[in-house]
Amino acid sequence: MDLSAVASVLQERLQEISEALAVRIRAEVDSYADDSVVPRESLRFSLESNARVVLAYLAEGSEPDVHPARETGRIRAEQGVPLAETLHAYRTAFDSLWAQILDEARQHPEIDQAQLAAGSSEIWVLFGRYAEVLATAYRETSAELSRQREARRSAVVEALCRGDIADRVGLDDAARRLGLPQEGPYAVVVATAPGAREEPLPGIEAALREAQVPSAWRLLPDQQIGLLSLAVPDAETLSLRTLRRRRARVGISPLFDSLSDTPQALRFARLALTGLPGESAGVGRFDDRPLAMVVAAAPEEATRLARLVLEPVLALPPQDRTRLLETLGHWFAAGGRAPDTAERMFLHPNTVRYRLRRVEELIGRPLSDPRTLADLGLALQALRALPR
Repeated sequence: MDLSAVASVLQERLQEISEALAVRIRAEVDSYADDSVVPRESLRFSLESNARVVLAYLAEGSEPDVHPARETGRIRAEQGVPLAETLHAYRTAFDSLWAQILDEARQHPEIDQAQLAAGSSEIWVLFGRYAEVLATAYRETSAELSRQREARRSAVVEALCRGDIADRVGLDDAARRLGLPQEGPYAVVVATAPGAREEPLPGIEAALREAQVPSAWRLLPDQQIGLLSLAVPDAETLSLRTLRRRRARVGISPLFDSLSDTPQALRFARLALTGLPGESAGVGRFDDRPLAMVVAAAPEEATRLARLVLEPVLALPPQDRTRLLETLGHWFAAGGRAPDTAERMFLHPNTVRYRLRRVEELIGRPLSDPRTLADLGLALQALRALPR
């Protein structure tokens, strides 16, 4: 008698062997102890399938069949068993099966140590081959499941952004699917990259999660949209810090309490993005620059206002025009104080006052009138945001 005959004997006891393997695995591997994670029937079927091809290989010298190993990897990935524990259980099963082969072989003295050593080497080479197939199938399945999960989450974010979900039950279900609290405050983030990139904010969800800020994202061809929960203390500060580390142009909406307000928040976030100066990376919040947001929301009207209010100044020769507009801008930034404006521009205060009087003469309105100041402030903001 040799090891092939021993394997043939064990083939007749396949169900009994599989049950014994299952008992050991459930006792030694944590994830397998819970029947809700790995159902008993799933484990038994997997063990029986793998043991059958191993014993057939030893008994008949057939070509190793990797299908059961591949199926085991796929199913365990779908069940959410960690790969390390899946491989631990697989090795435990091989170890137990080899122990059963040895127990049977010891009942036949004609099987010498040389045969056992050769058989041991052969079965562990087989284990290495099967384990590699299992791990590959596990990783492929995990990657596919991850893609499907992200696609589903992205679809939920899209539905919220469009306003397709409005009822309380639907909103609560959307929050659960996205891993977000059912109550706010929330914020919407919109990002574009300053250069040609595949993703403006790569790895942002993991970075925010590390900062204790849950989020869900949707990637569009030209933008990346995120829905953030800012319910924990300092969440807003932590998320701003995380976003500013990225080299992207980012707009952030005001905070809102209900996911039903996501469409409006998305509009505000896009306005904040549009209101960012220049073309370089930066983070703009809608609440930080209300005038800029008004200009971004109605660019044609803002342009018309700028021309209407500043037309006599804009009609000046370029050097004069630039001089007066710069003085006016610094005067606003200095809170309407001529001495502070002069200090900012390295001029004498009387020079600043002269230029301001000239602006008054050109536009035909006094700078002491609050209505004039409101119109000029918006017009100057329009010139900065919409230079054409």
